[in-house]
Amino acid sequence: MNRFSRNVAAVALAVFVLDGASAHALGKHKKKKVYDLSANPLANVKSVQPDLELYNKAMTAMKKGRYDVARLDLQTLLNTYPDSEYRMRAKLSVGDTWFKEGGSAALTQAEAEYKDFITFFPNAPEAAEAQMKVADIYYQQMEKPDRDYTNAQRAEEEYRAMINQFPDSRLVPRAKQKLRDVQEVLAEREAQIGFYYQSRDNYNAAIARLQTVADTYPLYSGSDQVLLSIGDAYAAEAHNVDLATGLPGAIRERLSTVYLNKAAAAYDKVITRYPMAPHVEDARDRLVAMNRPIPEPTQAAIAENDAEERSRQPLHFTDRTLGLIKRGPTVVEAVHVGEPSLGDPTRITAPEVAKQNVAIYQAAVNAGRPAPAEVAPKPTSVNEPPRSDQPSAAPLQQSVPGDGTGVGAEIVSAPANAVVKAVGPTNTVLPAVEKPAEAPIQVNDVKPGSVPAQPATAVNGKKPKAPKTDLGDESSSRKKKKKGLGKLNPF
Repeated sequence: MNRFSRNVAAVALAVFVLDGASAHALGKHKKKKVYDLSANPLANVKSVQPDLELYNKAMTAMKKGRYDVARLDLQTLLNTYPDSEYRMRAKLSVGDTWFKEGGSAALTQAEAEYKDFITFFPNAPEAAEAQMKVADIYYQQMEKPDRDYTNAQRAEEEYRAMINQFPDSRLVPRAKQKLRDVQEVLAEREAQIGFYYQSRDNYNAAIARLQTVADTYPLYSGSDQVLLSIGDAYAAEAHNVDLATGLPGAIRERLSTVYLNKAAAAYDKVITRYPMAPHVEDARDRLVAMNRPIPEPTQAAIAENDAEERSRQPLHFTDRTLGLIKRGPTVVEAVHVGEPSLGDPTRITAPEVAKQNVAIYQAAVNAGRPAPAEVAPKPTSVNEPPRSDQPSAAPLQQSVPGDGTGVGAEIVSAPANAVVKAVGPTNTVLPAVEKPAEAPIQVNDVKPGSVPAQPATAVNGKKPKAPKTDLGDESSSRKKKKKGLGKLNPF
């Protein structure tokens, strides 16, 4: 009985304590909020500014998912209080409402709002935040490496713009990590395409894709495998040269040596740049098989690559499973240290690799041959201008003594197409003996009065009538009319 009574007492005590605690909490909850009057711009006035009230109301609506109400309150603040101290935050929050609403149309509108904010307030601290959110818009829409990569490219461009334009922002470390994630996806896409070409024995295209990854994205998690595949592609090129029966032995040996040297250089870079990567031993084995020396990595390279490998997260079974379900890529293997590539990617194309192979073949064919003799330029003909690579010879001059008059002659022998200038004084005055006689003065032999009279000029624009001519004395074949008594004579 005593034991039962003790249990009842303990339960009652616990209920009393819980009741007192809840009452204390309720009293604490009902306690009035203390306002900080020193932070209020209106001194000694316990009030809330209307623009701040609108901003707080919009933030509350946005937290509850009522984005249209939040946008309405923010637009009211911007239109009613254009000089408010909260106008920048309100303008930025309009873009935030579209960003949190989601969807392709809403994200497009959010990007436009953020771009407008950067245009109107380029020097404000919030401009870096706006640029960061523009990049996040494309980051959220990224596809897997084997899908459309347009959003990944745009995200890379926007993150680079954010880091380059706002290097002092507190958001730069986060932007760099996002950029590493994006570059991991882009590098994975290029590498997978290169591996596919290599499986199809299209070594030019494979080398172009894989070399682009190695040069542009050195922080890629599979960089060691990329370099190893580049070496294997060059080794396969050398093997194909050895199997070619139409080439002379010397040329075949030169070509094979060049490709094997390129393969060894790729294997060497795996060891010297990524000494802690998983495929280092494979690179060593290939160099041993080629009877090439194995390089030793420096301590700095070992420490750098070790930090990169430790910063990566292992890919678990759950990550692979979620990768099959979710839309975006899995970037857990992206590195978390090191500087991402901020420059434009240096893309190598398959035609460029093909041109390099042609140059290698020509060098191998021409090796050991004497240099071709320089062919003398063909002289120009009579009607052709002088050539720039064959200057004309100096003209031969022969002087002829003068006759004491100061006038001489020089016989110049020059090419037919050369321009020959006059030789001798240009202002020589001829002596009186050699001066030709002056032309006689022309005299008008027409006698005065014999010039026919000129017709009268027109008056008032009318042409004057010609004078009548007496045709009575002129002979004519026409029969003349009879006059007077002559009309009665029949003959």
